[in-house]
Amino acid sequence: MMQDQPSPDAILAAVVAWLRDTAADALPAHARFEAKVAAGAVELVRRQIGAEPSEGEEARMLSALVGDTGGLDALTARLCTQIENGKTDLSTPGLSDLLIATTLNKIDIDQPEFSAATRLRALAQRRRGLP
Repeated sequence: MMQDQPSPDAILAAVVAWLRDTAADALPAHARFEAKVAAGAVELVRRQIGAEPSEGEEARMLSALVGDTGGLDALTARLCTQIENGKTDLSTPGLSDLLIATTLNKIDIDQPEFSAATRLRALAQRRRGLP
């Protein structure tokens, strides 16, 4: 079936553009600032929605690491318990890859222009043997 409706991402992008490019310019100084803050908040939500596949990958990696299944929160709690009990540490295969992937996902959502993320991605690729 053909999709004739805009995607949620496209709708949010349009709201951000309108807030930044149209509404902000027509408002007094303080309201302009608030419109830009609102645009930033909508953009953050847009990135969070886009990160949902990454959270699925994080859950898969956690599940493999802790040897259990469940939701992201439960798996994270299980990993924390394993670390606290000394069962898991940085020498555990897969832990550093999980930590790097999770950190990159959070940076991509919160601070997508963060320059150190590029270096961290390069490190992650080298660890996986990718060019």
